[in-house]
Amino acid sequence: MPVVIVVLIVIVLAIAVSCVKIVPQAQAFVVERLGAYQGTWSVGFHVKFPVIDKIARRVNLKEQVADFPPQPVITKDNVTMRIDTVVFYQITDPKLFTYGVENPMMAIENLTATTLRNIIGDLELDQTLTSRETINTKMRAQLDIATDPWGIKVNRVELKNIIPPAEIQNAMEKQMKAERERREAVTRAEGEKKANILSAEGEKASAILRAEADKQSAILRAEAQKEKMIREAEGQAEAILKVQQAHADGIRMLKEAGADEAVLKIKSLEAFEKVADGQATTILLPAELNGIASVGAALKQTMGK
Repeated sequence: MPVVIVVLIVIVLAIAVSCVKIVPQAQAFVVERLGAYQGTWSVGFHVKFPVIDKIARRVNLKEQVADFPPQPVITKDNVTMRIDTVVFYQITDPKLFTYGVENPMMAIENLTATTLRNIIGDLELDQTLTSRETINTKMRAQLDIATDPWGIKVNRVELKNIIPPAEIQNAMEKQMKAERERREAVTRAEGEKKANILSAEGEKASAILRAEADKQSAILRAEAQKEKMIREAEGQAEAILKVQQAHADGIRMLKEAGADEAVLKIKSLEAFEKVADGQATTILLPAELNGIASVGAALKQTMGK
């Protein structure tokens, strides 16, 4: 009997422990009682009735990522390409997620493929390649509406890869190469243009500097010539002044010495002698020369004394 009691106690404890459940963070447990939905357990400590209660599903409430393989789609201009998508979703209602659809991930994948085909079917190839953001926005809106009954919220949809046919890829590569060559030619032409402009500006600046240098040089030469002429004129004026001063001094001395008219006439003759000096071809003589004889007499008297 004691052994049986111990075994019963162990069984009861095991059942009691199995009925105690702790729901971790960012999870929810969907509980059924006798096969019917009983409730949703959130984070924390919970106890279920043995045998009649069952945890139907453990639901992850974190945001999740579904990366679907490439899907073949046809554009409006009948170009077949392959596009793979990435869907970011989050479970907002564990009950609807459990009972709303049999296989939620397969449902989201098929819904994504059909939605993508519908959107791409209204776009041409060029629009498909350049309208990723528009396609992402439309897909997210449509998927979010369609998955509401399943307790799923689609937060974001991204086109991971767009794979056009091989011939389209070759044509695009050639177009890109031609565009790169065109841009390179434009860049090279702009560089040459800038270089020519800089060269012309440099030559202009150099010519201006040379002209300024020539101007300054001419000004300095003119000032030097002016200074030279001024100094020469000052020298000549000073020489004339000194000569005139000497003549004035000579006359004053003669007057102070009491020279008579005869002496003055002799000095005049000496001056005429200097004026002639073998250089002049014409000499104008004063009218008083008719008195040269008298001058000679005066000289004799002077010499006799």
